[in-house]
Amino acid sequence: MDLSPKRYVLILAGGSGTRFWPLSRNATPKQLLQLFDDETLLEKTIHRLDGLVPHKQILILTSSLQESAVRRIASMLPPENILAEPEKRDTAPAVALGIGWIARRDPQAVMAVLPSDHLIQDESKFRETLGSAMEIAVKSGNIVTIGIKPTWPCPGYGYIERGEAVAEETASSGVTPHRVIKFQEKPSMEVARHYLAQGNFAWNGGMFIWHLPAVRQELATYCPELADFVTCIEQAEDLTTAMRQEFGKLKPTSIDYALMEKTTRTRNVEADFDWDDVGGWLSVANYLPADAHDNRSRVAASHVDASGNVIFSTTDQHIALLGVSDLIVVQTGDALLIAKKESADDIKKLVAQVPPSLH
Repeated sequence: MDLSPKRYVLILAGGSGTRFWPLSRNATPKQLLQLFDDETLLEKTIHRLDGLVPHKQILILTSSLQESAVRRIASMLPPENILAEPEKRDTAPAVALGIGWIARRDPQAVMAVLPSDHLIQDESKFRETLGSAMEIAVKSGNIVTIGIKPTWPCPGYGYIERGEAVAEETASSGVTPHRVIKFQEKPSMEVARHYLAQGNFAWNGGMFIWHLPAVRQELATYCPELADFVTCIEQAEDLTTAMRQEFGKLKPTSIDYALMEKTTRTRNVEADFDWDDVGGWLSVANYLPADAHDNRSRVAASHVDASGNVIFSTTDQHIALLGVSDLIVVQTGDALLIAKKESADDIKKLVAQVPPSLH
């Protein structure tokens, strides 16, 4: 008889749709898009848990605007495993809601919090790493993070400073966690280069694992308001009513700031799998077929004297490029984006200027 805690996963699937405009909209942000093949990023997130966590123990937290799309895409999960936040309050209230939601089912569960919009192709290695992190969380009573080994000095990610290995907490798979010295905010390029050269820093991939009794103890110490909310959700006669009454009272803040940067009971496991947070069209381009002139596209297109362009379309209209280079061209049924690749980070500024019907 297996007496180990049951595994649960909370997938965070909210957010807004700006970086992938015009394909993404407020009702269909990145995780609900088919960017690489016929599967959305949310579907990929669910499927890579196969064999590690049963569907009945995978929960999704989304927004009311995206709930219907999430339910359609995640139809393999029980309907009661999908909840929409009453309003946007950032990740700390969302995670606290998830903790209380799972505690209603099993207060001794081991739980992972995962983003829904990252690309991980080596699913076997991912499951092995996550399983090891769950084992370490139960064994040590600490909060475990999965860190991504930096491949370049990225100033756009948060970093985790790793300390010494803790051999006595090694998982049965052989994975050994490291103490966490500090969570670092997004650095300048100069500081990011220093982190890379130093060698003991990991990108913060937003993946957290904990045993419920341990994380509740830490919440009680560092953010009692969230701890009280967890108890309220756990004990409520009706989950939806309690959520609607209490969720909006919580201060909007991130789980990193509310808890992870304060608690001393943290460990880091380095990811032994590929990872991409797919930050925009240029990230997607890395996975699209390329021609001899590095034009990247998933659709049929014609090019003459054109190079280095990124092309994406959801329509049957043919796209032809003549004498242009380093453009992003995205066509949907109601909008067309033409942008310089160097301006990719400013697409969200452009979205603020388009008609509200295109948001």
